[in-house]
Amino acid sequence: MNVIGSRPDGWWRDRAGAMARLAADLDAWAASRPDDAVAMVFDGRPREIGIPPTPLERVDVGWAPGGRDAADDVIAARVREDADPGSLTVVTSDRELAARVRARGASVEGARAFRARLYPDG
Repeated sequence: MNVIGSRPDGWWRDRAGAMARLAADLDAWAASRPDDAVAMVFDGRPREIGIPPTPLERVDVGWAPGGRDAADDVIAARVREDADPGSLTVVTSDRELAARVRARGASVEGARAFRARLYPDG
């Protein structure tokens, strides 16, 4: 949600649609990086939001039930459990999550910076 929220384009009027669009856009972006695994985690439980609008080929979509910021815990756990956390980059603008994953060896990229790479034309 940090990536979605990094641009005030009205996403809040259609949160589910914004989530589905990001998943599809991230899948297309990941196709140009065949050696990289890409995952995204949303707070909440799976909804009827059209993920995937078409089958995602490169992105693992995860859900984190359990309330606000539950995705942060799932992401931190994935980093902690990874055999090579130094090979991971976590995209977040949340300072606490960034500190947690850096402490385990992962790199962090801010949501705005990542969004600029994902959508180079704006």
